[in-house]
Amino acid sequence: MFLKIAREIAKPQAFAILDLLKRSTGLSVREMAAALRMSYMGVKQQCVKLEKKGLLDTRRRPGRAGRPEKAYRLTSKADAFYPEAGNELTMDLLHTIQEIYGPSVPDKLFSNYFIRRTEDYLKKVKGQSAADRAASFARLRDEEGYCSGLEQVPDGGIQVVEFHHPLKELIGIYPNIRLMETQMVRKVLQSEVQRQEETSSGLTCVRWCLPA
Repeated sequence: MFLKIAREIAKPQAFAILDLLKRSTGLSVREMAAALRMSYMGVKQQCVKLEKKGLLDTRRRPGRAGRPEKAYRLTSKADAFYPEAGNELTMDLLHTIQEIYGPSVPDKLFSNYFIRRTEDYLKKVKGQSAADRAASFARLRDEEGYCSGLEQVPDGGIQVVEFHHPLKELIGIYPNIRLMETQMVRKVLQSEVQRQEETSSGLTCVRWCLPA
């Protein structure tokens, strides 16, 4: 699926637009042009092509001077560009294991997985303060395909924001993954992190909120 879509839009500008939109809840052509240092018309032409291919849709939102403006955002078809842990083979294997060994076995497997991931992150995440560790963690997660970034919030807190979650499909079937992942992040960041999850147009954003 990835290769088929990639052949359809094999232009660096198109991939840059997709990646930028993946890290947002929607952007106007003007905002994308400024972020990517491209011309307004260049971005507009790419967005029109991507929308025709079903990779983008649009919504109206308040713009400058109160005038509504069109904001582009990704559709679920764009998920093909980002890795998912919950593919068909993984699902089938977990279902088979559950049938043979009992309903509690998948959770035991996930528990072991997150223990190992915690140990791995603890070796790689750097920094003495929670803020420094959050920044290091966000960089690692971004390299792993989570489309992560760091945001400051008005109350002085910090959020690690992830615009892609490879475990989304698995969480839909095994919801205990949420708790296991939250426990992992708390241990790694050494902070009582709160998990927030937002879904819009089929796209999920996870926020790891550190207290001020």
